[in-house]
Amino acid sequence: MNSGPSAHDFDAVIAGAGVIGSVMAGLLVARRVCAPGRVAIIADRFPPATEPGTGTGAAGAGPTAADWGLRVFALSRASERLLGICGVWDSLPRNRVFAYERMCVWDASGVPQGSGSIEFDCAQIGEANLGYIVEGRALQIQCLASARSSAVLIEAGLASISSRDDGISVRLTDGREIRGALLIAADGAESRTRELLGIGTAGHAYHQDALVAHVRTAAPHRNTAWQRFLATGPLAFLPLPDGRSSMVWSAARSEAARLAALDGREFGAALTAASGEVLGACELTTAVASFPLKLQYALEYVRPRAVLLGDAAHTVHPLAGQGLNLGLLDCAALADVLGNAGGAAFLGEHRLLRRYERWRRSENLLAAAALDGLDRLFTNEDPLKTRVRSAALGVVDRLPFIKRRFAQRALGIAGDIPDFLKGP
Repeated sequence: MNSGPSAHDFDAVIAGAGVIGSVMAGLLVARRVCAPGRVAIIADRFPPATEPGTGTGAAGAGPTAADWGLRVFALSRASERLLGICGVWDSLPRNRVFAYERMCVWDASGVPQGSGSIEFDCAQIGEANLGYIVEGRALQIQCLASARSSAVLIEAGLASISSRDDGISVRLTDGREIRGALLIAADGAESRTRELLGIGTAGHAYHQDALVAHVRTAAPHRNTAWQRFLATGPLAFLPLPDGRSSMVWSAARSEAARLAALDGREFGAALTAASGEVLGACELTTAVASFPLKLQYALEYVRPRAVLLGDAAHTVHPLAGQGLNLGLLDCAALADVLGNAGGAAFLGEHRLLRRYERWRRSENLLAAAALDGLDRLFTNEDPLKTRVRSAALGVVDRLPFIKRRFAQRALGIAGDIPDFLKGP
């Protein structure tokens, strides 16, 4: 760790106070790349330090399981380990984390746990579970709470950026200027930092909206994540600790608007039919929210003294729930590259940032292409493609080695990941 004097206000300046920005701040300190207090997080506004209406911290008694927010994440084993290193995992309220043990994926023309389907079971790969469903609001609060012990929080917007050989300066909308050795853009898909750095993007809109809600089902979810591929888009049920499921239903924009306009009883009936009654009758327990889907990737990940992470670098289709996991692996890779080089003394070196870019851009583009291909294959009513994809699911289901590799990749315990996340 470099603890000597510096002309910079901070070693690292992070734009964005979401999960990715907060975790990156904590990780830089936990991996001894930067000293505590030498990392700044800049954001237009910071979320409250407690859950709304509770008066308690996220790790306290807090609200009950029935109060889960609509935004949830499926976290991999690699993400669990990374959050543990940052001091976040053990402080998450236990009623905001739920381990799932099985997954069943099937085509609309197939049968769940039958022909045209594929099943994954944690017991088959020697793992305690296949991952965790975590409430997004609690995760955000706890990640930022952990970062507060490592970083300085600065509430302001970005006005301009200028880089020099020895550092980078950020001018804020309130007139202040912040100097650092490295600027990290973690401010989301509409990244202001990426725009100011002059980095373009490519991709396309899916012309789909994802509908999200929590539902109660007649049959128990059995600690299983269920996903059915419909011709109009995938439908998923993610298990929650109180027996309900978090539903994510992707559909063409006009169809999504029609579904969202239905009353609760009508929506429940439509959802029951769309799911093939895999969990019996469905009943809404929350309002239905929606958000548009798109594929987007930055054409470059680095500029002199600056680097992109998470959604600022890539957004993918949510059908496999890998978006946040990919972003957390970005954090791990950057911390690994900088830490192995010698810490804060080497922050911002272009050769190191390019090493990170080569590593993560190839992995992220591969994941984006795979998810995009799956969406194109399954969101299709062509009879030949229907038969091929249904048969393919059945074939893979009968190949234990291939299933195991798929599951390990999804868990983040296989593939090109930093050594410190691989575990025993």
